[in-house]
Amino acid sequence: MNNQYEQEHQRDLQRLRGLRPIDDDFMRCLFKDNLPLAQLVLRIMTGISDLVLLREETQKDLKRLVGARSICIDVFGEDSRGRKYDLEVQRADSGARPKRARYHSSAMDIEYLNAGQEFEDLPETYTIFVTENDVFEQDLGFYPVERMNLSTGKPFEDGEHILYINGQYQGEDELGRLMHDFRCSSPDDMFINELAERTRYFKENPEGVEYMCKAMEDMRNEALERGLERGKEEKLVENLKSLMITLKLTAQQALDALQVPMDQQSKYLSRL
Repeated sequence: MNNQYEQEHQRDLQRLRGLRPIDDDFMRCLFKDNLPLAQLVLRIMTGISDLVLLREETQKDLKRLVGARSICIDVFGEDSRGRKYDLEVQRADSGARPKRARYHSSAMDIEYLNAGQEFEDLPETYTIFVTENDVFEQDLGFYPVERMNLSTGKPFEDGEHILYINGQYQGEDELGRLMHDFRCSSPDDMFINELAERTRYFKENPEGVEYMCKAMEDMRNEALERGLERGKEEKLVENLKSLMITLKLTAQQALDALQVPMDQQSKYLSRL
């Protein structure tokens, strides 16, 4: 067992050497409890030079999506003007599809408007997707998406902003330097000192290396648990279908017969 653990530990150290800020798991570690770095990156990405970040959180679960598809935000932020930020890394092009951005933006609206509040109280929101590839293939650093009134040609001004950042961008401006650093595995190759020093901490400082190895171990365990849970779900779906066929039950009747909790029924209904 000790030998197996040591082998896995050495593999983790090798993986750690190759990690880059654009790798979402590593990015969340870089930003965790580091408000100044999150503020700097958001200023560069949004172009809001006076953005003052008041709070920042990694892997933030949106709590109000009961019964709907859940969302865990990579990096969440709120600034001094009440604007909310959802920063996501999307390595695969499929993860950057327009409807995913729409859903993330809508989820923040639900999260931050309480019962009894006026619609005008909805905060201004920024949904930011950092993509490894240039998904719009226009060789631009960023692609802002805004609603507009097609009849008047004027902005709709609903306070919703969706922004795609091109991870392949290599311009000489601030965003180009940031995207260069996001693709670097070595802090020595980075331009932005704050990002380089944070990266160096997790790759070279013994405490940072230990934290990353523990994080990678936790991720493996979580993936294993998710796999086991999926196995249970597949078995339940099979049992539900068997009941429906054998006893000629509707999907709802089968769910009730197996006492599937109400808050989970929509998930299984979609698979039946």
